[in-house]
Amino acid sequence: MDEKAAAILDFELPDEAAVMRLGAALARLVAPGDLILLSGDLGAGKTTLARALVQSHLGEHGLADDVPSPTFTLVQTYESPALLITHVDLYRIEDVSELRELGLAEAVDEGVVLVEWPSRAENEMRRLSHDRLDISLTLVREGMRHARLEGFGSWAARLEGLTI
Repeated sequence: MDEKAAAILDFELPDEAAVMRLGAALARLVAPGDLILLSGDLGAGKTTLARALVQSHLGEHGLADDVPSPTFTLVQTYESPALLITHVDLYRIEDVSELRELGLAEAVDEGVVLVEWPSRAENEMRRLSHDRLDISLTLVREGMRHARLEGFGSWAARLEGLTI
């Protein structure tokens, strides 16, 4: 699928706190039906960003929860009165047929899905929702990261004016 992002933003993230601020800023923008694909090298901050997004959203509703990496469980879910958030890690997926068992299409229908390592099933991931935000995190040097956000569908308008 060769599609062009409707909106692209770049951020320099000088430290982990900046990654967390980005996650918190995105938490204010998420809506049911969203798919957020988190790409980047090991240690680039994918889980940190997802954790900040989930914890910030829950905090807005007076809730708190640990947000562990779903590397071994593959899927973790978090629920607030406003939204179900499903956090997925595809790092250990060996075959795309394993995706059916994760129920991702249903999860997108019910809320927001955050996916780490979407490249393990790229075509399948991109078909899940028209309202998609692709985030690529790159380690620039020790502690410094570059984030590229590419918005599709309604994310194009939501990214407008995003600051951290």
